[in-house]
Amino acid sequence: MSGVRPGTRHYTVVCSSCGARYEDDGLLLDCDRPHEPAFLRTDYNRTGTRTGESAGLFRHASLLPVTRTFPDVPGPVVHAAERLGRRIGLDRLWIAFNGYWPEREAYLPTCTFKDLEAYTVLGRLPAEPPVLVIPSAGNTAAAFAWAATRHQVPCLLVVPAPALERMRFPAPLDPRVRIVVLDGTATYSDAIACADLLSAFPGHHAEGGSRNVGRRDGLGTVMLAAADALGRLPETYVQAVGSGTGAIGAHEAARRLRTEGEAPPRLLMCQNAPFAPLYDAWRCTGAAPADPAPRLDRDRAPHFDRDREHEPLARELTNRRPPFTVRGGVRDVLTESGGDVLCTDNVAALDAMALFEEVEGIDIEPGAGVALAALAEAARAGRVRRDELVLLNITGGGRARQARDLPLIPAAPWLRVPWPGRDEGPRAVAELVARQLTGLTAAAR
Repeated sequence: MSGVRPGTRHYTVVCSSCGARYEDDGLLLDCDRPHEPAFLRTDYNRTGTRTGESAGLFRHASLLPVTRTFPDVPGPVVHAAERLGRRIGLDRLWIAFNGYWPEREAYLPTCTFKDLEAYTVLGRLPAEPPVLVIPSAGNTAAAFAWAATRHQVPCLLVVPAPALERMRFPAPLDPRVRIVVLDGTATYSDAIACADLLSAFPGHHAEGGSRNVGRRDGLGTVMLAAADALGRLPETYVQAVGSGTGAIGAHEAARRLRTEGEAPPRLLMCQNAPFAPLYDAWRCTGAAPADPAPRLDRDRAPHFDRDREHEPLARELTNRRPPFTVRGGVRDVLTESGGDVLCTDNVAALDAMALFEEVEGIDIEPGAGVALAALAEAARAGRVRRDELVLLNITGGGRARQARDLPLIPAAPWLRVPWPGRDEGPRAVAELVARQLTGLTAAAR
């Protein structure tokens, strides 16, 4: 178990606002004291990046909020990318690759870093967990569906119809893993609204997204793996973001590792125009690092047009409700790290995807293409020094390669729901799912 004893917790949970400390039950998402919205964070009983007793994700079990680990779960693969760096004007570029790339011994089962969060969240759960309710644009749902199938954890996944393209697995899903598909014009944000209602059903519980310490710390293992490979923290960390959860997790991991006086890596979060709410909140509404109280202003944000949510190439980045002003959220970590939010378009992202495959020899996901394109533009503009030690998180890759190498089975939805529109849609979906669940309960009796 790599330094983690089953059923025991080697950490406490601390509120970022008031400092209240909690013994974790595996499901806790929020502080119960009255104050501003604030993330909980983990406080571990030991330091160090790994246990030395296992490989993959759970070699970092001492810095993960888990009471059990799972065998054979791969982790990120970090390597120097000299040729790619030269192509974009950087001398010290490193890649954290999260996906399927056999030549690099990268074997994340659903080809994105969402696998890291899924297994960590499952390892945090109590022995008899409720049904986890999880909205997704595709990658998170795929990761949780396969992890929960392998370890028999009940999940209810809510996705817009295009997400089904990502839901292909080596075997059929466990019957307790149920996928609700929103047909028609439903978006990722609509899936989030539906999941909020479904999580209130008896026996169900919101997985929590960015509020879940398991999710953030699991994604933060990218920074832990980088510190192992580099022997230090990078100067700059670059990642495409929707909610910003992965970048927050990387910042929290770096804060645990850094030595006294060492600056945390500068976070460069990247979004995909024409729908870039975090970019607008940070830059276009006066939310520069000197502004202590930026806000998400939907009326003044040119990249926040709701009707354009379908247009970005990287739909996984289209989160309408990112944790921007939450204590410990996006605004805070950008400010603490001296970071910035970058934005690029679909054409640049496609070019970057082609460049990566040409130079490195593996396909990457649209979100990773957004990050590479934004980094290249920042390097050309002099916003990243040529000699800067940069870690680029390739958040997903190798999906096309995996499809060639392995026989994969498309997932069968448990329920498909015609999307009636944003106003009445979430409640109509919740009522339909409730009827289906009631019918299953009656049949079981």
